[in-house]
Amino acid sequence: MTRPSPLMAIVVLLATAAFIASPLLTGGFRGYDPTQFPVPQVDPLIQPPGWTFGIWAVIYVWLGVSAGYGVVMRMTEPDWAPMRPTMALATAVGATWLPVAQVSPFLATVLIFVMAVSAIVALHDAPFLDHWWARAPAGLFAGWLTAASFVSLGLVLAGYGLFSDRGAAILCLLLALAVAAFVIWTVRDTAMYEAAIAWALAGIFLSSLPHDRMVSALSGLGAVVIGLMALRSTQRILAQTK
Repeated sequence: MTRPSPLMAIVVLLATAAFIASPLLTGGFRGYDPTQFPVPQVDPLIQPPGWTFGIWAVIYVWLGVSAGYGVVMRMTEPDWAPMRPTMALATAVGATWLPVAQVSPFLATVLIFVMAVSAIVALHDAPFLDHWWARAPAGLFAGWLTAASFVSLGLVLAGYGLFSDRGAAILCLLLALAVAAFVIWTVRDTAMYEAAIAWALAGIFLSSLPHDRMVSALSGLGAVVIGLMALRSTQRILAQTK
């Protein structure tokens, strides 16, 4: 079997390094400024609280370790090759996302959907034999981006007056749950994908609980169901890797 070129492993490492450096250069992200929208989005129902964004620290570190491991230990392994182009695309676009988000939520929403789709494809193509080095970090990345992309869409829909805050939140929660269900149904070993989705939904549940029963019910039920799925998937993976 012909081994892949080492070039893509290096590209992934460089794109991931740029992605990790981005918040250090731009000051990070805890949500759009409410005044960036024609209809200011003050405490929107769809947005999880700021502490949920702490998951990015885990994502950055895990992706960095994965990219480094891929170069040092798996540079030319055939089973790592399929995920590398889309992972490189997701992280390269991610390196530009924070500066764009500070200027245009609409363009940032377009970019985060590009990131989410690319990361989901990377997860689909990630190797199974190196689960914790490749598949798990790709899953956590793709899961959070799935949730974050629909949060961003909800803010744009409400912020530009296309939907009410409540209508945008319910629509985007349903869309996020539908996409998550499709990924979980069609992609193997999605424990960390499920964990990231559940984390985001739990945050939305807690922030919306005092304000809207429907939004809190949708997000809370989703968090419980997908969280239990994440636990079951993790147990299965741990049993397989013993």
